[in-house]
Amino acid sequence: MTLSCLPVSYFGQIIQGEKSVAQWAAEAAALELDAVDLSILFFKDRSPGRLKSIREDVESVGVRVALVNTYPELTHPDSQERKRQMSQLTVDIDTAAQLGARAVRVTSGQAYPETSRSDGIDWVLEGLASAAEVATSCDIELVYENHSQPGIWDYPDFNLATDIFLEIAEGLKDTSTRLLFDTANPLVYGDEPLEVLEPIIDQVVWVHAADIGVRGALTPVVIGTGIVPFDEIFTRLHQAHFDGGISLEEASGQGPAGVEQAVTFVRETWKK
Repeated sequence: MTLSCLPVSYFGQIIQGEKSVAQWAAEAAALELDAVDLSILFFKDRSPGRLKSIREDVESVGVRVALVNTYPELTHPDSQERKRQMSQLTVDIDTAAQLGARAVRVTSGQAYPETSRSDGIDWVLEGLASAAEVATSCDIELVYENHSQPGIWDYPDFNLATDIFLEIAEGLKDTSTRLLFDTANPLVYGDEPLEVLEPIIDQVVWVHAADIGVRGALTPVVIGTGIVPFDEIFTRLHQAHFDGGISLEEASGQGPAGVEQAVTFVRETWKK
């Protein structure tokens, strides 16, 4: 099992250049993580030389890039914008490959009021089919998440509604696109994580270990201090012989102390 971390608490610092990817990798290495997760938002300069330098910086401290998190909007009501989003996703997948990433995390897109349920599901499945071809050619695994809402979006993810996520997941069963299960997002919607995990567990290859403090709202807390039932989730994953990756989605805003506490909790809970 690979243990990695997506440093959401550091996003602002990294995007603004106050903290480098190399510094984040060194922190992760000191915590004995196997890998780091990165956001595509970190890369304003995507020249081959710059990406090569970042990859070398990460790997020089003994970790590698596990997941690159992207934010495609496959549900946009305008067809030309959906084409532009797909073109950008192609570039993002290539960027991840240059960074030596194992996988790219993808989203549905926002739940635009103009986008119907049936159209949105069709567009997501069509977009993921095209993206999977690009990913395969780059030796990248495409993983689709039960996502909630990043700060850069106006609306929640189209698939935050559990029934929509499960219908899309069913449509991906016979494809190369696998699933990333977020432990907190079912609770953001108001559902139980295990009830969402159970029907998709054979498709899950990555887990975002995330925690929130209040049901029905995206209220990140230090992982292990909120309401997510990690003991039950990890027990079920063990029963299913899960051997993929667990990525801590550390969004508590508590800095290095929050990251360290989260790593310790997840590592000990998984072993237990």
